[in-house]
Amino acid sequence: MASGGGRGDSAPLAGGGLGSRRLAMVRAFVLLALGGPGGASSPGPAPCRVLYARVFGTPSGTPAGPPRERLRRKEQLLAVARQVASQCQLLQSSSGCPSSPQLPDEPISLQGAPGGLFQLPPGDPFPERVTVAWLSVLALAFALVCDPQENLSLAEITLHRLAPRLLTSLRLLGPGADVLLRPETTDILLDHLLPHGQMLFLNERFLQAMDREMGIKTPR
Repeated sequence: MASGGGRGDSAPLAGGGLGSRRLAMVRAFVLLALGGPGGASSPGPAPCRVLYARVFGTPSGTPAGPPRERLRRKEQLLAVARQVASQCQLLQSSSGCPSSPQLPDEPISLQGAPGGLFQLPPGDPFPERVTVAWLSVLALAFALVCDPQENLSLAEITLHRLAPRLLTSLRLLGPGADVLLRPETTDILLDHLLPHGQMLFLNERFLQAMDREMGIKTPR
């Protein structure tokens, strides 16, 4: 599982127009492959796979912690990924629209993309209750782990900003597996859109400047 924990101190682009409202926080971001029907050698469905995960709140340069702590954190994020995959599969089953594993040739639109919110009770897997905002695009899903009192509408908006930019960047990298080899692209986007885990009230000028800086073309 790729991790960008060492980039938590990067500042957002200048001129963001953040306004004076309170900045909401998220605990973690997870990017996962949803899995799907198994192949000839695997009769059961393929499990979901965490492609990238990042936990916020640890200062840059802080040691990753003892092996037991790292394993606990990895298990927490995998539990989130499994719940997201389950929610997505339930939604797809009820709508009769299975996910596609391939990127289309035309620009990706998030209009009507499956997504939602769900809560995880205390101890399953986090000590406190958390709310997960998720969004599914093609065979991938994006999730933000938030405290229940946070601005969940802003979390959903943040996911809709992150998803097309990540998809475009990963397309430029080539095969989807490259995210495992080159997590720095995801790191940079999170540094701009979720610095230190803060969900920002960003204006369109900020987003356009960031897209120009990173060479990203997103559907308007």
